[in-house]
Amino acid sequence: MDVRKLEGSIVALVTPFDEDGSVNFAQLERLLEFQIENGTDAILTLGTTGESATMTDEEDNEVVKFVVEHVAGRVPVIAGSGSNCTATQTRKSLTYQKLGADALLIISPYYNKSNEEGIYQHLAHTAGAVDIPCIIYNIPGRTGCSISAANVERLAVHPNILGIKEASGSVAYAASIAHCLSDDFRMYSGEDALTVPLMSLGASGAISVWADVQPALVHEMCRAYLDGDVAHARELQVIGQPLIKALFGEVNPIPVKEALAQMGLIEANYRLPLYPMSEAPKAALLDAMRGAGILG
Repeated sequence: MDVRKLEGSIVALVTPFDEDGSVNFAQLERLLEFQIENGTDAILTLGTTGESATMTDEEDNEVVKFVVEHVAGRVPVIAGSGSNCTATQTRKSLTYQKLGADALLIISPYYNKSNEEGIYQHLAHTAGAVDIPCIIYNIPGRTGCSISAANVERLAVHPNILGIKEASGSVAYAASIAHCLSDDFRMYSGEDALTVPLMSLGASGAISVWADVQPALVHEMCRAYLDGDVAHARELQVIGQPLIKALFGEVNPIPVKEALAQMGLIEANYRLPLYPMSEAPKAALLDAMRGAGILG
């Protein structure tokens, strides 16, 4: 599977838990089938939306193994192996490669952050240690540090880095790295509200939370833009804005898990410090889901 040509809608998949906090693999299977049946172009497991920060190494490995085996090559599987410890990120990346992941999502070092050269080396070291392609992940709101445009320019020519998930929320930042894009280095929107604007700058699609809930629509929007129907893509982006806003009414993935629970796909269970939605944002989410035709 040539993951280097990946484009379209990549779902940032939640990890469903039982009430006792254990991974619910039956619900995970249901989510995978829901995504594949609705045209999702690839699966990202163990990203931010997958609550990997509160999972053990053993659980992470079990989830990656399960997802790879169940997807069975129908779409690419990307595993989030990011850590603020370079050695840990590299170890996890090598493990997920062995378990059959098609690509990896690696992140800038949160909390300790590092300087410019350290951030570059953190990402380049992991990418150089594995044989499957890596997507670097820029999300300064979570990590406290941005991957600078200068470092993106350096990393874009790394032979094992296929692209960047851009989730800074800044169209100006996306524009500042757009000159780095090519068939060998792609950009994916990590901000659901800005997918079409970033595609106008050359992004190849999205790594999407919204796609957890409306996979067919997000796939259709990305595909429309890639096929040249910009007007239809723009229309779908605008239609989706109320639901996107509600899906981020509290910290991700709290609302999206509640939405999936309302759809009957999972139970809305979390691991602390994440906690079930408070009443006002939950009511807004239900209203947005009704407006989108998801709930009656």
